[in-house]
Amino acid sequence: MNPLRPTLLTLACLFALPGTASELPSLGDASSAIVSPQQEHQLGRAWLSLLRGQVSQLSDPQLKDFVESSVYRLGETSQVQDRRLEFVLLDSPQINAFAAPGGIIGVNGGLFLYAQSEAEYASVMAHELAHLSQRHFARGLEAQQRMQLPVMAAMLAGIVAAAAGAGDVGIAAIASTQAAAIQEQRRFSRQNEQEADRIGLVNLEKAGYDPRAMPSMFERLMRQYRYDRKPPEFLLTHPVSESRIADTRNRAEQFNSGGTQDSVRYQLMRARVQLIYEDTPGLAAKRFRAMLEENPKLEAARYGLALAQIKSGQLKQARESLQPLLQNAPNDIAYNLAQVELDIAARQLADAQGRVERLQRLYPSNYPLHQAGIDLLMKQGRTQDAERALDALLKNRPKDPDIWYQVAEVRGLTGNTIGLHQARAEFFALVGDFDQAIEQLDFAKRRATNNFQLASRIDARQRELIEDQRSIEQMLR
Repeated sequence: MNPLRPTLLTLACLFALPGTASELPSLGDASSAIVSPQQEHQLGRAWLSLLRGQVSQLSDPQLKDFVESSVYRLGETSQVQDRRLEFVLLDSPQINAFAAPGGIIGVNGGLFLYAQSEAEYASVMAHELAHLSQRHFARGLEAQQRMQLPVMAAMLAGIVAAAAGAGDVGIAAIASTQAAAIQEQRRFSRQNEQEADRIGLVNLEKAGYDPRAMPSMFERLMRQYRYDRKPPEFLLTHPVSESRIADTRNRAEQFNSGGTQDSVRYQLMRARVQLIYEDTPGLAAKRFRAMLEENPKLEAARYGLALAQIKSGQLKQARESLQPLLQNAPNDIAYNLAQVELDIAARQLADAQGRVERLQRLYPSNYPLHQAGIDLLMKQGRTQDAERALDALLKNRPKDPDIWYQVAEVRGLTGNTIGLHQARAEFFALVGDFDQAIEQLDFAKRRATNNFQLASRIDARQRELIEDQRSIEQMLR
């Protein structure tokens, strides 16, 4: 697969550059003349496909669903006008989050490790939504017209490399660019960060969260990494200072107190992430057990312990850990899906099926629940039923590469070879490998020669992908 190309990546993080807090963009302003909202949308999708093809992601449906629903909740009260958002959940234990042009929201798994409450997590996401609503990318292009493009490209490519996890390489690239350009970028970055903080605080309060979580999050991060020679990527792209903390704290105190600080659901998601990045399930179980000894009523610790026990094959103990959770909340999706996972591991597939069907009647549109049902169908060998269920799921999630990957696998098992190649094409397109996507549609067309209508649809889709590839290449020139 082709490596990420610096020019497009450079554009993707220009949102972090320019404009003063008092110079909000308006319809018809200079930044809109340089790059329109629709161009930002197209650029963001192109960049997202390339990012997906290069950086490992977390495919956990419950984590994906939480990020999407929580950001949409914030989006409802934000100043973001174009709410065609796309999400990418990166498989990294480092704290980071970002917003790219056109409504691309990125979250590292590590954000759940560092944000100790839902309000802290929401404060980071509200900040990123503010970057989108104020169109910092477009304003960055306007402000940077006086800078030489090669200098800007080299500097910003380094920032993106650092954000993608290549810390040393990224920092070296930034350090190697001209000092004047770096100083200019930092000035614009500070201005944008202040603006995103101010607007993010308003959004937090409107969405029902406690705005004081933002300065608390910043303060703890600065205290934790004050003396580190290599701070996490989040602090490289979102520098925290005493004055910034003081400013956000003063602004937060002006809002009414009483907003949401935390939720059980967020802590359950934290437990899932903690288990992902623990060295072994046994170590995770030991840590969750210690948390329970300190606070026996801590539901997230009991949930995390049950998941760790399932992963380590301690099925009887896992059942005992889950029992009180299900007794207290018999319809909770997370607890029930953990029980489904346990039943599948114990080969009690009928019990798992009954539980999934009951929950689907209660929550007919829940994505993690539908995904669990599909996984169960595969365990039961009901591949044709799984294929139909995946086709239904695609109607709601047509841009999810994880689902297209699974669709390709299932269609292969059911003997749907043409559909297999079509699904592979969609997967490759979503991860930026257009050559393979176009080739897969060639394979599909060869097998559909006796079906004129199907061959025509495949040919039309292939022309669309060729045009998408051409458009991206034009952006890179």
